Amino acid sequence: MSKIFISCALPYANGPCHLGHIRSTYLPADIYARYNRMVGNDVLLVCATDEHGTPIAVKADKENKKPIEISKRYHDMIVKDVESMNISLDNFTRTTDEKHYEIAKNFFKDLYDNGFIYREDIQQLYCPNCNKFLPDRYVEGLCPVCGSEARGDHCEKCGRALDPTELDEPHCITCGTTPVIKDTFQYAFKLSDFEDDLKDYIQNNENLPANVKNYASNWLNDGLNDWILTRDMDWGIPVPLEEAKGKVLYVWIEAFLGYISSASQWSEQSGKKWEEYWDDFVVHFIGKDIIYHHSIFWPGLLKAYGCKLPDMIYAGEFLSLEGEKMSTSKNWVIWIADFVKDYDPDLLRYYLTINAPLNKDSDFSWDDFQRRNNDELADVIGNFLHRTFTFTRKYFDSKIPEYANPSAEDEEFKKAIEELPAIAGEYISKFEFREGLLEIFKVAKKGNKYFNDQEPWKAVKEDMQKAANCLYLSNQLAKTLAYTLKPYLPTKADAIAKIMNIDDLSEWKDASVFLPSGYEINKAKPLFKKIDDEVIEAEKAKLQENLKESSEDENMSDLISIDDFDEVVIKIGQVLEAEKIEKSDKLLKLQVDIGEEKPRQIVAGLAKFYSPEELVDRKVCVVANLQPAKLFGTLSQGMILATGGSGALLSPDENGKVGERIQ
Repeated sequence: MSKIFISCALPYANGPCHLGHIRSTYLPADIYARYNRMVGNDVLLVCATDEHGTPIAVKADKENKKPIEISKRYHDMIVKDVESMNISLDNFTRTTDEKHYEIAKNFFKDLYDNGFIYREDIQQLYCPNCNKFLPDRYVEGLCPVCGSEARGDHCEKCGRALDPTELDEPHCITCGTTPVIKDTFQYAFKLSDFEDDLKDYIQNNENLPANVKNYASNWLNDGLNDWILTRDMDWGIPVPLEEAKGKVLYVWIEAFLGYISSASQWSEQSGKKWEEYWDDFVVHFIGKDIIYHHSIFWPGLLKAYGCKLPDMIYAGEFLSLEGEKMSTSKNWVIWIADFVKDYDPDLLRYYLTINAPLNKDSDFSWDDFQRRNNDELADVIGNFLHRTFTFTRKYFDSKIPEYANPSAEDEEFKKAIEELPAIAGEYISKFEFREGLLEIFKVAKKGNKYFNDQEPWKAVKEDMQKAANCLYLSNQLAKTLAYTLKPYLPTKADAIAKIMNIDDLSEWKDASVFLPSGYEINKAKPLFKKIDDEVIEAEKAKLQENLKESSEDENMSDLISIDDFDEVVIKIGQVLEAEKIEKSDKLLKLQVDIGEEKPRQIVAGLAKFYSPEELVDRKVCVVANLQPAKLFGTLSQGMILATGGSGALLSPDENGKVGERIQ
């Protein structure tokens, strides 16, 4: 018996699960875990929600909530999604748990104390308006390679990993201000020290699939740089060093440790040692977008820590929707919560597995989903099972008949049944899940043909033994299907077992053990139903409607309500003084009377359009309730309204009085 540590990539707690999450990570991990439990291996399957990082902090800022409120909301949704798909996790926790904080801090401190992490002086983007350094996701701009809109860490268009300082036309996503570059420091991991070790790990690990090896090798070919492990943020796990106040661990050091903290929590509850599973065989199931994190960064950290590296990293390729890339922002997506409202989750488990191998991109199509459900599950597997059970009840009083004087066709079919568990099991053990399911389907299809060829409805009148042999073998296949489908379709497998009076499907070896003659089964009911055309047309229409609504919402996103406008206080002001700001060719420092006791000091980007003398005594429109900010080290207490292109001032009528609010 082997001990196997299996992890699913941590879902990021800024949204619920959609089909792509299930297909690439959770479903294959569950199939592998369920099969290995059935063959007698001791399995530990863990996961957690990844709850730190800038996207959650950004979402919290926009919703005026605390980040923990955002992560808790989506953690609860994700838990429901995973449970609804019957993913058999042994433990599912959170990276905001105290246990995780403790493990992450200790891990960082150990690497630091042993000289693998060092302080590095760097330059980083800083927002003068928000008065803070900007972590990567707080910056957006244009990709310096392809010119597309990009985040501070990544360009989705060309796939290039970026540093925020590389962006063209960067801006702070909170306030829109153009950031400046300032000196600061972070903590870096000596990833470059492990380049040779990682090359050996990638090139000589026979367990790694081709897509992981190729992706990681391409990354390694460019050489490895040391890797910044900290960020300037409030939201995250504090760096456990006195001099590092205000800095947190980057999610791509502490999120990996979610596997360990989840396993550690399980150990406390179960009394078993998770380390025994890790030391035997480790499998990470991930999506292909995080291959280099898991095949390079994570093994590098583990190597420095002195820990065994993962034996297997299985990366599922992308899933598109109706031929187009899934997009949560455009609502071009199918959420798990929506799917399971109307369909049995096993139908989705079947489709996502049978549709394409995990190492190839795949597409979800409602038409193809209907076809596979109707033609394969209902017409082949479902039809075979229903005919077997109803004929056994009708002609043999619900008891498996005697098998005697078999024909060559009987023996050939019998052999296929006996061999199925070993063949399907071999595929699953080698992570070839689609091939295993195809083998099961192939034998079920062979069962349908055998049933048709034997014509038991005729044989009961002309050759009862022929009919008996047909129903004897058909029931044996039905039993074998219950066992072999269990890793793939757990609820449907249990339903087959219930009809066959089987209480337990936990032992894979029992799949090839035939039931004795005289064994009684229960009354059957159809296990798979066809999906009507009208239902599928409605699903496709719903997708298009979602896309349309998203587009309309996007077009309306720049509109504000009258209440929003009322919050902006615009007053008539008069410029009393104006002067240039040293080292800036755009900015002027103005003293503006807006009817208050003291004039307001306002920094305005008008130097290219007006001389200081031209502005003195001019009446202007001033946003008076803007949060004060420093621009080029100069305090600004408002905003002068002017056009962006020509710098034309929005001037009030000559009858307007200084200090009067514009309504």
